[in-house]
Amino acid sequence: MAAAVVVGPVAGPAVAEDTIRQQQWYLEAMHAPEMWKTSTGQGVTVAVIDGGFSMEHPDLAGQFLPGKDFSGSAGGVGTDATGHGTGMASLIAGTGKGKGGTGAQGLAPGVKILPLKIDNGSVGQGALVSSAFLGQMGEAITYAVDQGARVVSISQGMNAVVPLPEEVAKLNGVIAAAKAKGALVFASVGNDAKDGNPVEYPGGLPGVVGIGAFDQNGTVTEESTHGPQVSLVAPGKDMIAACTSPTGYCKSHGTSDATALASASAALVWSVHPDWTGNQVLRVLINTAGKPKDGSNRTDDAGWGAVRPRIALTTPGDPGPADVSPLPNETAKPTAPAPSPSGSATASVPSQGSSGTPVAPPKADASSGSGGSALPIVGGVVAGLVVVAGVVFVVVRRRKAAVYPPNP
Repeated sequence: MAAAVVVGPVAGPAVAEDTIRQQQWYLEAMHAPEMWKTSTGQGVTVAVIDGGFSMEHPDLAGQFLPGKDFSGSAGGVGTDATGHGTGMASLIAGTGKGKGGTGAQGLAPGVKILPLKIDNGSVGQGALVSSAFLGQMGEAITYAVDQGARVVSISQGMNAVVPLPEEVAKLNGVIAAAKAKGALVFASVGNDAKDGNPVEYPGGLPGVVGIGAFDQNGTVTEESTHGPQVSLVAPGKDMIAACTSPTGYCKSHGTSDATALASASAALVWSVHPDWTGNQVLRVLINTAGKPKDGSNRTDDAGWGAVRPRIALTTPGDPGPADVSPLPNETAKPTAPAPSPSGSATASVPSQGSSGTPVAPPKADASSGSGGSALPIVGGVVAGLVVVAGVVFVVVRRRKAAVYPPNP
């Protein structure tokens, strides 16, 4: 049974006639309007690494800093083929200005988003190679920290049954350097708990704050991957945010969404305590988290509990030493992926941490220009949002097809 966590009063399901804003149950559950009187995240830059962004969406206009495209795709950072990156940015920094002021708001509307685009299999570049995915991820993290981003939010992941030790070691070094410069790197742990529960990169790497998902009842979702890599959980079911659908809004679920909200939570705290280090911000988030209801200090599906930025802002407690990681088991976190249920030794699959709109799986291409050590992706890509503007999509990798039509 999935763990239940203490999150305080949780709003009930939205009804069809609700506005977009009224369907964002997690904002009420996290007491966002009350928090915004203290902090909106102003002064903090959150870097979002994804497959592109819709820069002109009414809920996001003015929220982006000049970004960078590491994918080399046509259209650059401002092209979002799936709506996933737009949705993550919206969950973090949406202003709600769309739909006459009833659009989607982010948890930290005062932050600025640094949009960084990588090839996650959704940008039309042909065969996606796992080494390229990890390499672009590392380049984007380094760039984000050099540009002054305190929070790096990664709602992306790749699980593999063939380890890439050199690439993983390099990415580990990048993450360690980011931490040394004071940044916090958040990443989704994935949605494959019922499909072999594989470890994902970068969410399973030491130094990364791995994020799982819970629902309106405060229960960790059945799809949320579990293990020692889970640090915290955040809302990740029946989510609604800006996207690139004809209506401009999509409903989704998964650890992608939870990662965006956990990242926004860190920004809210950092805005009020700009002198704190990343270790101190994370320690306060852990210490004030809603603990598992069974009394455990930590569980493998809920981590140290549900992020509660309101409590972190009102009663943060002692932030502790600036130079000591609050993750005592950090060195024990998985650094290699778990075998797949099928025992296959060929597939390496990037995913986007929440279930939804599929994109065409890249074709296997063993002769990719990324070099002989490159492992071609042959298992397909899981995109992150269920786009519901009147179209039903079949979700790849045994995802349940769903229709969640938000009110236009």
